[in-house]
Formats: sequence, C-alpha cells, structure tokens
Amino acid sequence: MIRLILFLCIVFSLQTKGIGQKEITLEDIWSKGTFSAKSLPGFRFLNNGQHYTRLDKQIIKKYTIVSGAHTSDIFDAQTWKDKNGFSGRIADYTFSQDENMVLILSESEGVYRHSTKNTVHLYDIQKETLTPVFWEGKISNPEISPDGTRVAFVYQNNLYVTDLATGKRTQITKDGLKNRIINGMCDWVYEEEFSFTKAFQWSADSKKIAFIRFDETEVPEFSMEWYRDGMYPERETFKYPKVGEKNALVRVFVYDVEKKKNSAVDLGDLTDKYIPRIKWTADASKLCIQRLNRYQNHLEWLIYDATARKVNILLEEKNTYYIDINDDLTFLSDKKHFILSSEKEGYNQLFLYNIDGQMKVRLTPGDYDVTAFYGVDERLGKVYFQAAMNSPMQKQVYVTDLEGKTLQKLVTIDGTCSAQFSGTYEYYVLTASTVNTPPVYAVYNGQNELVRFIEENTSLRKIQEDYQVQPVEFFQFTTSEEVPLNGWMLKPPGFDPGKKYPVFMTQYSGPGSQSVTDAWGGANYWWHQLLAQKGYIVVCVDGRGTGGRGETFKKMTYLRLGHYETIDQIEAARYLGSLNYIDASRIGIYGWSYGGFMSSLCILKGNDVFKAAIAVAPVISWKWYDTIYTERYMRTLKENEAGYKENSPFYFADRLKGNYLLIHGMADDNVHFQHAVEMANALINANKQFDTYYYPNRNHGIYGGPARLHLYTKMTDFIMHKI
Repeated sequence: MIRLILFLCIVFSLQTKGIGQKEITLEDIWSKGTFSAKSLPGFRFLNNGQHYTRLDKQIIKKYTIVSGAHTSDIFDAQTWKDKNGFSGRIADYTFSQDENMVLILSESEGVYRHSTKNTVHLYDIQKETLTPVFWEGKISNPEISPDGTRVAFVYQNNLYVTDLATGKRTQITKDGLKNRIINGMCDWVYEEEFSFTKAFQWSADSKKIAFIRFDETEVPEFSMEWYRDGMYPERETFKYPKVGEKNALVRVFVYDVEKKKNSAVDLGDLTDKYIPRIKWTADASKLCIQRLNRYQNHLEWLIYDATARKVNILLEEKNTYYIDINDDLTFLSDKKHFILSSEKEGYNQLFLYNIDGQMKVRLTPGDYDVTAFYGVDERLGKVYFQAAMNSPMQKQVYVTDLEGKTLQKLVTIDGTCSAQFSGTYEYYVLTASTVNTPPVYAVYNGQNELVRFIEENTSLRKIQEDYQVQPVEFFQFTTSEEVPLNGWMLKPPGFDPGKKYPVFMTQYSGPGSQSVTDAWGGANYWWHQLLAQKGYIVVCVDGRGTGGRGETFKKMTYLRLGHYETIDQIEAARYLGSLNYIDASRIGIYGWSYGGFMSSLCILKGNDVFKAAIAVAPVISWKWYDTIYTERYMRTLKENEAGYKENSPFYFADRLKGNYLLIHGMADDNVHFQHAVEMANALINANKQFDTYYYPNRNHGIYGGPARLHLYTKMTDFIMHKI
C-alpha cells in the first residue's frame, strides 16, 4: 500500500531544458509507441474469483489472482490457425456462463463506429474442438445462452439461434434488410447516442430471447464517398436521422425458443418514442423495458410479463431538462428489490427500490455525483461504486451497505481510481493514475488489502524521467459571473516567470464531459509535453455544462449549447492573459468534435482574445446533427430556432480575424464532412482566409496508417507558425 501511495504522490521537479533532456517527437507518440502505457488486454475474472484470463500474444492465458502465476493456456490461436476457417488472430473472446466454452471472434470489420461483424468460432475447452458458429459470412453480437446449449447472433439484420448439440440453426426473423429493417442490433443513432449495439437478450432460464426491431424505412438517408483508386468513388448510403426528422419505428418482441414463436410486446403507439434499454429481471418470465419520450425528459420502466403477456408501469421519472440513459439498473436475486441511478435529487445518486416501484432508500446520500456503479455483493449486502465525492477532478471507489449507512472509501489514493470486481467480490483490480503518473493495476482482497501489482508501468515512469517531463498543475479561477472554474496548466521546461509565453488551450466542453481530471491523459499528455518543450504553456479549463459538479451545473446549457461554454473559454483566456508570464496576444484554442464546435465559436465570438484556433471534425450547426443527441439538449430547430442560430459558427464566419485551421474526415459517419464544407463555404462567402485539411476514407477518429501522425504534424506546425 505504502509503495502505491508513494508512487502516485510523485511530484516531478522542474527541469531546465538542456543537453541532458531528450526531445519528444511526434513519431515517438504516434508511430513508434515509445510512450504507450501498458494495460491489461483481454482481462476477464473467472467465476471462481480465484483466477482470471488475459490475451497475450494471441493466447488466452489463465492466471491465479493472488500470485499471478500462469496456470494454463486456454486457447492458443496459432495452434488452430487455418483450421475450420480460423485465421489465427483473436479480435475478442467471451466465455459461456459455465466457462466450458469460448466464443472466439476474428477478422473484425466495422459496421458503424462501435459495432462490428466477425468470423466467429466456438471453442469447447473440454473436448478441445473449434467449430464455426456460422459458415455463410461474418456475424454480429454472438451470445451463448445461460445454460450453454445455444448461441444467438445477428446476420444481415436478422436474428438467428443455433442449437449447439445438433448444429441446427433457426432463423428467428426473416424481414431484415439493409436500410430498411434491423432485428437484434441497433440502428446508427441508437448505437451512437444510447451507447449499445446488441439489441437482444437471453432470459435467465434460456427459454426466451427479447429483441428490438428497428424499421428505418422512413428515416432519411445520408451518403458518403470512399476513394479506393477506382474509376469512380464508391458511395455508401445509410440511415441517419437529423434534427426534427423521422426516427426508426421500434418494436419489442419476445421469442420462445422451444415453441419457435415470436410475440410482439404491446407498448402502444411508439411514434416519437425510444426504447433505450431492455433487460430481463431476476424473474425469467418478466422483462423490463425502458420507454423514453422524444424530448428525453420522461422515462418509464415497464414490466412485461411474458407468460400473461401484459405490460405494467414499474416506475417513471420526469425531468425539467433531460434524463441520461445508463446501464446501472440491477435487479437483485431476491426478486424483491432493484437498484438504479438518477439525478432526480440534484446529483447522480444510487437508489434502492422495492419491486413494486417504491423507493426504499437513497444508497449514496450527499451532494456529489456517482460516476460508475460496479455492482452488489448480495451475500454480504454491499454496494460498490465510483464517485467524485471530494472533488470533480478526482474519482475514488467506495462501498456502502443496502441501507446506505456505512459508506467507506476502499483505498485512499490521490487521483482517479476505478475497479473491476470478481463475481464473488473476494478480489478486485484497482486501476489508479494521476494527471502526472500513468496507470497502476493492483489486486486487492475483500478486506481492501493490497495483494500484488499486476502492472506498474515502471518503464514508462522511467521514460518520463529520461525526458524530464514537466508537472501538470491544477488551478481555479472565478469568472466575472462569480463562477469558479477548474483548470490545469503545463509550463515549459526552465519556466521563467519574468518572461512572456504563448498559450495553447485544449478543451472538449460537451455536456457532462470532463477534461480537467486528475487522471492519466494518454498520448495527448505527451503531445502537450512536446508543445511545452517548444515553449508553449498548455492549458485546459472545464466550463459550465461539464460533469462532476451536479445536475444544475451540467444542465444549465440546455437549449443553448455553446453559449455559456464559449463565454467561459473566452473568460479563461482573458484570465490567462492577465497573468504576468503570459503573452495575451498569442493565445490559441483547440478542440475535436464538440471541442471543435467550441474552438470555432471561440475564435469568432472571441476574435479579440484568440489569435488562432484548430477545429477537428467540428459540429458547425446542430441542425446537421442527429436527433437523439441534439434534441436531448436543444429540442428541434422548429422549437428553438434562436438557440440553434445564436450559437452556430456558420452564422459568425464574418467575424474571423485570427488564424483558423479546419480539419475533417471525409468518411465521418458521425459529424458529417458536410459540416466542414458548409463552414468553408461560409468563410469563402465572407472573404475570410483559413487553412483546411481533409482526410479521405477516415471517420470521426481520423486514424488508420499514418493518419494520426500526419494530422498531429499539421496541427503542431500550425501552432508553431500561427500562435
């Protein structure tokens, strides 16, 4: 314990740049992997709580949790290469509930930004056999039934189930069709904004499969072009509902495996309604369905009795602004209680309910946000969660009882901690980092005693010393509207308070997001250190609308996305410019996606403050973005025309005075290239000079091959010459 605390409390002393200091290069960051932190790829706790698995060099290896001893190889990909159509490469793997079988996913291919389709094989551990789940093509979201007798999956928008004993395959749905009907998988907008891809679920007794059917017929289409050295570009067309347009019509079905029969759940008229989650309760005959209105401020939890085929309202919640969807809903095995999280009392908190929908107790009393729910040890009556209890910048792991009376922090470590618990809750792996120290992965037992370290990233800490990195420092300032805002600052090597330095501001600023946290920053940490080596002060400030500070602070941007956030970034720049060691005439700002929306607004509305701005894949007008995200915060264009127009960079192009770099991926299925084109056109019409870079065949993340190195080379050069 002392060892871990001492490590995370390291404060790096300022080093004067000289002969001994190594120069950070973009190639080191984006090509060579010199600064990559080690993690735990493919980590899975096994049912007994005493062992876990990891994916190491294409081998699924089994280890003991206490000693870390390697006990066996469960599956070696090379041994099975070229057998039964297996490529010899593991993209992912999942165990059956009894852990006698493993689904091996390979040859992964993206469907949308998060969903994939794969070649899938079933490996029987005891029989040592590898069998294709489906020969005809790649499939999505394969899942073995709880009793281990069947596997369900989606192929070409239809849901299938295969009997593992006989090999007989049943096609549950037959109407699936691209850009028309989807069964058991999400459409684009659900996947992106409700954060799930698998729209089906087995009941606990393996007798039923509940699934969502999407009818996209009336949803408008969007097309993107791909350039692959052909005579003509290849066009990809998919359904994308923009603000105010029609969404897919959704329905919920329950399939009876033994009777081979589908039954529609009668949920009334679902026009302009969402079904953001379905989940079987502890009672295998009862399905919980979440029904959300289009404004996303009225959420109902419905219980469907599959035996009686009746629907009843379990619980409902209304909000002045909107309700965020999550996966915290947990039904206890006693069939009498469930746990969920809600912001209904001002902060995101955990609540215990009786199965009749009556609240029993607030499990996490206090004015702080619960930021993750890890689960319930029902045997001991303990509830585990992560919260920003002491500061929005730090997150710790806590435990309480089912009465909410014995709140306790598991381990006292500064920075940000997260945890993964074994199914028995006898052990957990704690991941801890700070803004200046890379992640450490450590095993603790149920008494919160340190057992051992799995990974300490010792080599990366040594690299930090070799490169004499500078410490990131936190600060707070108060705006003219008396709003205290949190920020961090990175100063150049050999910082001299008597000199004037240029400033590079980075931010995201989206609703509920946080960029100012005491947590490891990954590759961008090193990019910021590179900019500091080149003489820039790097700063980040979380303005109003960001997370970790309760509902009021987060939701005050409702109907006016970009308004308060822009004011706060401009005020942050003015505050920085007032400091003796900052050159107020050389302040630039950067952002990606929502952050690009913000950096664009800032250089236009704050044209007397910012000398330059970089906008990567920016939203230029919310009227061109999707229904679920945008209407959650802005409602429709028809209802809120002023809110859209007053905070769209598109309408302020004539205010550009500084240097502006506009970057976008041409195959961005999320924030379409349309945004960049429209912004470019507005700037041209205003006769404003600007720089632009576009990336063919790259999506919202702009990666693949040397794309990231290429992108950061351009941005770094722009910063050096334009700020």
